[in-house]
Amino acid sequence: MAAAGFIVTLAICLALSSSFSHAFDDNPLQDFCVAVSDTSAAVFVNGKICKNPKQVTSDDFLGTGFNIPVDTNNSLGSGFKLVDVNVIPGLNTLGLSLLRVDFAPGGVIPPHTHPRATEAVVVIEGTIYIGFVTSNPADNTKNRLYAKILKPGDIFVLPIGLVHFLRNVGKTKAMGIVAFNSQNPGTITIANAVFGTEPLISPEVLTKSFQLDKKVIEYLQSKF
Repeated sequence: MAAAGFIVTLAICLALSSSFSHAFDDNPLQDFCVAVSDTSAAVFVNGKICKNPKQVTSDDFLGTGFNIPVDTNNSLGSGFKLVDVNVIPGLNTLGLSLLRVDFAPGGVIPPHTHPRATEAVVVIEGTIYIGFVTSNPADNTKNRLYAKILKPGDIFVLPIGLVHFLRNVGKTKAMGIVAFNSQNPGTITIANAVFGTEPLISPEVLTKSFQLDKKVIEYLQSKF
């Protein structure tokens, strides 16, 4: 039953993704364009080089291991497995990638954005608190938070480019499947992007921006 439920929810996730998969990535101009590293093979399409169709095999469209739990033994208590064009080259030009995310109790995916993709999250196991924050309002009011607590079978959509987060609020492990309408959604983790750059952003900039003491800023930078 658990395996059947996993397959059904994964199918739902794929269906959701296909419904918006052509919203942002370029539509393909051929049946497929399998990514290949050999620059002499053909031409660039959507940032990758197309493999000669005569050399394409079924393996170019295959991914494995999505049923295997991801290690969550880390400071965040979470882990993920991304399946994008770099894992399945046949995804090139198709506007789709998938992700499996696992949580230990209390585990979190910290606030982050995907600059190139809308995201649909399907909860398979456990209880997950999920939410996103709107862009800055024109009237200078506060950014609005949209959040829900999801249980198995629930789906939540995260609009492209908006800051969002996930946390396991249950007492047991949790797992979800994510679909992106991009072959390469990209990720910007807010804390890392602000406090962990190379080279570091000037502490004076962050001190003024966050209205914090310089020592606090330097401490935060040391953590990333």
